[in-house]
Amino acid sequence: MDLRATLRVLGGLLVFLGIALLAPIPFSLWFRDGQAIAFVLSACVSASVGAGLLFSYRSERGIGFREGFAIVTLGWLSYAIFGSLPFLFSGAIPSPIDAFFESMSGFTTTGASVIRDFDAVPESIFFWRATTHWLGGMGIIVLSLAILPFLRVGGMQLFDAEAPGPTTDRLFPRIQTTAKVLWGVYFLFTFAEVLLLLLGGMGFYEAVCHSFATMATGGFSTESASIGAYPSLFIRWTVTFFMLLAGISFSLHLLALRGRVRAYWRNEEFRFYLGTLLAASAIIFLFNRSLYDGIHANACDSAFTVVSIATTTGFCTADYENWHVLAQYVLVVLMFFGGCAGSTGGGIKNARILLIIKQAYVQVFRLIHPRGVRVLKLDHKPVPDEIVRSVLGFFALYIGIFVAASLAMAALGLDLVTAGGAVVACLSNIGPGLGEVGPAGHYGEIGGAGKTILSICMLLGRLEILTVLVLFFPSFWRK
Repeated sequence: MDLRATLRVLGGLLVFLGIALLAPIPFSLWFRDGQAIAFVLSACVSASVGAGLLFSYRSERGIGFREGFAIVTLGWLSYAIFGSLPFLFSGAIPSPIDAFFESMSGFTTTGASVIRDFDAVPESIFFWRATTHWLGGMGIIVLSLAILPFLRVGGMQLFDAEAPGPTTDRLFPRIQTTAKVLWGVYFLFTFAEVLLLLLGGMGFYEAVCHSFATMATGGFSTESASIGAYPSLFIRWTVTFFMLLAGISFSLHLLALRGRVRAYWRNEEFRFYLGTLLAASAIIFLFNRSLYDGIHANACDSAFTVVSIATTTGFCTADYENWHVLAQYVLVVLMFFGGCAGSTGGGIKNARILLIIKQAYVQVFRLIHPRGVRVLKLDHKPVPDEIVRSVLGFFALYIGIFVAASLAMAALGLDLVTAGGAVVACLSNIGPGLGEVGPAGHYGEIGGAGKTILSICMLLGRLEILTVLVLFFPSFWRK
């Protein structure tokens, strides 16, 4: 592996982060929260280190698949480290471990927070949290490929390593064009949500922060009660709609914007995704009837929570731990499902779940009809055995990491529900889990070792496990 090329690209990414760290300064000046200097210092540190790496290392070799994996994983770690500086310099989160946890949660679009007192946090810090979501949503690496062409590196390797889902949908011959178009769609949806939230009565600052978090399926809010702080049903349905969009493959959105709206329904994963959400919402609505006086409020909370959990956004309008036990079980199942492949959502992804179900059916069919021929298909196309094996391998790794991390959290003294709930919430990049880290709780009471484990789970979940694990094989680093 070419370490020089890797460090040079990481330097470029840190320079970009230094520029992004200046974004909250206008809000700091607007609200007069006195934190502008914290962001200036953070930007200087990040940009200085990045510039040092960028101009100190030269390499004649191109970026291969090994460099791609290393850049993505180390890039996310670097962003989490340097992105935590505003929390530390401002004093909003004085503990380095807590600040790193909050930053990692932001960039991985998890939304798990250690903040206890929201009233004591400056507005510009909340905006920076939302910005980390928005940058991490579509992918830091893809964004950098779109606006940092001077790095002159082959980008497809990076896109393959970062892009969510079992397959990479290359929309254009040039990866740079693909990145620009995807970010264009991403920006368009974000802008549209800001406008609608403003129409619903939300302030400009709150509308921007919540739109950043929605489209990234992140979940960081400016309010301790999350979206529940806004009683407007228009606002809640608006956020629900855009969470739903964020959980769908952006390739389908692009086709729809080009006039091919039927591409949504022709996509088997989309139909499975939509059907799952409708069925889950209906079940929860029926079993929560006794908890609500009005049908509309029940329907809104049920649909909002289902979409929020299934897309791994993590916004809340109600404490689902007070709901019927069956409703809670449905939400736990959705935590594992996640969004669609090619979306900003986390989790196992609906495409993988659908392929696993289809493969199970094929296996049963072959038992009943040993001489029968049954081909596994998705969207009426045969699925190569290589993809099936990779999906099953990913699923095995996902469940194995969930079990191992849950045992580790339990060993640290957490109760069964909190340990499992925290791990699945971080591994699937959801945010709120169960028990002490449920929608009414936070991660502040978990010790440093526990936060470290959960931070690793966030990174594994965001980069879909394999991208990170390959770095731990000695053969990966050999020439």
